[in-house]
Amino acid sequence: MNRLRPFSYFEPQSLEEAVQILAAQGPSARVLAGGTDLLVRMKTGLFQPGALVNLKRIAGLDRIEPGETGLRLGALAKVSALERSPELKAQYPVLAQAASLLGAPPVRALATVGGNIGRASPASDLAPALMVLNAKVLVSGPAGERRIPVAQVMTGPGTTSLLPAEVITSFALPAPASHTGTAYFKLGRREGMDCALVGAAAWLRLAEGGARAAEARVVLSSVGPTPWRAIKAEQAVLDRDLNDGLLEEAARLAGQEIKPMSDMRASEAFRRKAARALVQRALTAAWQMAREVQRKK
Repeated sequence: MNRLRPFSYFEPQSLEEAVQILAAQGPSARVLAGGTDLLVRMKTGLFQPGALVNLKRIAGLDRIEPGETGLRLGALAKVSALERSPELKAQYPVLAQAASLLGAPPVRALATVGGNIGRASPASDLAPALMVLNAKVLVSGPAGERRIPVAQVMTGPGTTSLLPAEVITSFALPAPASHTGTAYFKLGRREGMDCALVGAAAWLRLAEGGARAAEARVVLSSVGPTPWRAIKAEQAVLDRDLNDGLLEEAARLAGQEIKPMSDMRASEAFRRKAARALVQRALTAAWQMAREVQRKK
């Protein structure tokens, strides 16, 4: 039976206090947000921090705030709040969609957006959605505040580019562009309960007239050491007449360019096949949404 080792526990009342505590406690200190992953790893003995710094008493870190230039997501915003948010459903549906597919309802009620990205799991559901939306991560540390693209935060399985004593505080989403469509799909062993065997998010902006894509972003999870931007698939659909055959070709390219591994959950071959299917499905859904948006305007 695994036992928790003794650790120091802190509940700072401000970001400044949290940063000071993290700096003083050193590399063995960890931030506690939702705790759905960290506490499990502690109980099973996979991780034993010297100190936990609980951020839940810091006011404002759980807010979802729309503004003129976009939307701000507090790092402690619950995944269930993203799933239900009217603003996200209307303006950033791919993120609400991804949130609804993350784990079971009890997990979504505790898990936070900051914890999901800070965990740096290659199987993250939220990371592909945030990446296709071109979101930025705001972090605070001893040297002040930094703004980092989501893709640059995760450097490998469980590792990030955050500097010592830095804390994720929020996410900045730019205002939605016109004539765009988005979609996220995932494949797990148990529908809606398991982390992604493969996940795929797509974002398309149609050119005037609606026949061609002016911009495209495609990001996959569980196909490499970090969420994977499928550049070749994106380039395949730009400035060409969109049709089912073109989207199928883009999906084929995505299946070729990823670098999945075989593990106890799925083989490399299975992940490539699943990636092709999910990318085609996500691109098709994003295209249909963009056309519908364009028709309404």
